Amino acid sequence: MKTLHFFALMLIIVISTPLVSQDGNNETSAYLTVDATGTETISRHIYGHFSEHLGHCIYGGYWVGYDSEIPNTRGIRNDVVEALRNIAIPNLRWPGGCFADEYHWMDGIGDPAARPKMVNTHWGGVTEDNSFGTHEFMELCEQLGTEPVICGNVGSGTIKEMSQWVEYLNFDGISPMSDLRRVNGRESAWGVKYWGVGNENWGCGGNMTADFYADQYRRYATYCRNYGDNRLFKIAGGANSEDFGWTETLMKKIPHHMMNGISLHYYTTDWNNKGPATGFGEDHYFDVLKRCLHIEGAIDQHMEIMDKFDPEKRVALVFDEWGTWYDVEPGTNPGFLYQQNSMRDALVAGLTLNYLNARCERVRMANIAQTINVLQALIFTDGDQMVLTPTYHIYDMYQVHHDATLLPQTLEGPDYVLDSESLPAISASASMDQDGRIHLSLVNIDPGKAIDIQVELKGKSSAKVTGQLLSSEMMDSHNSFAQPEEVVPVVFEEARFKKGKLELTIPAHSVIVLQVD
Repeated sequence: MKTLHFFALMLIIVISTPLVSQDGNNETSAYLTVDATGTETISRHIYGHFSEHLGHCIYGGYWVGYDSEIPNTRGIRNDVVEALRNIAIPNLRWPGGCFADEYHWMDGIGDPAARPKMVNTHWGGVTEDNSFGTHEFMELCEQLGTEPVICGNVGSGTIKEMSQWVEYLNFDGISPMSDLRRVNGRESAWGVKYWGVGNENWGCGGNMTADFYADQYRRYATYCRNYGDNRLFKIAGGANSEDFGWTETLMKKIPHHMMNGISLHYYTTDWNNKGPATGFGEDHYFDVLKRCLHIEGAIDQHMEIMDKFDPEKRVALVFDEWGTWYDVEPGTNPGFLYQQNSMRDALVAGLTLNYLNARCERVRMANIAQTINVLQALIFTDGDQMVLTPTYHIYDMYQVHHDATLLPQTLEGPDYVLDSESLPAISASASMDQDGRIHLSLVNIDPGKAIDIQVELKGKSSAKVTGQLLSSEMMDSHNSFAQPEEVVPVVFEEARFKKGKLELTIPAHSVIVLQVD
């Protein structure tokens, strides 16, 4: 085992400011202790993504077609692939979402000109031409170097249909489906591992009861076969938000050897008043962050139920839809869910990922909704233009936690108070990578106070510190096609070791990444 003498530190700190610039005079303090030992691994799959046939996520986002003048490789735009490879996305969930349970995969294979069209009844009532199907998605995953997560159709599909899709993707021998795959241009099987058996089956995926879905899951999952050495990681369609009864029913009725994961969907929104993505006041800012922190308690309750039936934690919690959900941008199709992405969204991402890291013993996959042009997007595209959002930069910085060891920590810090309510102003996550480097991420949600923080790294007293800062003038600052670099990282040089502890002042409204050598 390496000694602490050889450890390096990466520090990620996420902060927030008000809609007016911060004068830097109103400060408070926090104290963090990190123990450089740990036993749990933060799966890189917590940093997964979700892309549905919704709005311009697929068409115009990833897919421009073979004849497009936008630079592409086999119809997939090059700039998007480069940006997502840069943040090492570990997995990509597709084709939905609600779309998954009205999608019939055989409509999306073969000659694109001969593929039948359908109406996307969930998202805008537009015509889906099926030009982006199984082969195109698997090509996208190969270009990205990421694991596909396919969500099968339980709501309107059949057991035979799902079983044949698994065979088409994963069987290398002679069979009707593998022969059909070869006719369509792919000789070898892809070996897809992650498989969702339905989506939101309590709602758009069939309006089922938990008991009925549990029985359906057992039937469908039985015929999702393993081929060769490939072993499917089967994910049951889990609960909506705080429907704890759904989780209890599935854990009770589905044999644990039949499911590897159970999903959960929870969005940071007030469904009666989503509010704007920009131009919001502090009351709406506070409400969004309060709802984000509320999710943590809800997930803990779902995990308590899972622990009751599965104390060995064999079944993973898969948080495969999460993120902010606001009113759509004025003048856009309300069914396309296109919303701007501000520094506030970066804070939501930082809070959520810190929490998921801390629960990595049970949470082993998560997928932000959605990757491009929809909800809490990392990327916007418009024709041949592309812009990266503040949320993208959080994922870039938090790469340091991928497959790292979670480190124990204690944190003392101030509250963020608005009127008669208060929230913890700071959250934290610490990890160690395979090379012995320690990484730390901190989030400060207080929009009016900078934070003086003192970090005690047990066993390390001094080192060289370098870093980056992501900040903006306003808490709704965002990147646009006209100003694509309004919120981007810059060099940060103000952290110092003093009397054996790392000290710095974290500006309001900022993300800091420090490396200590």
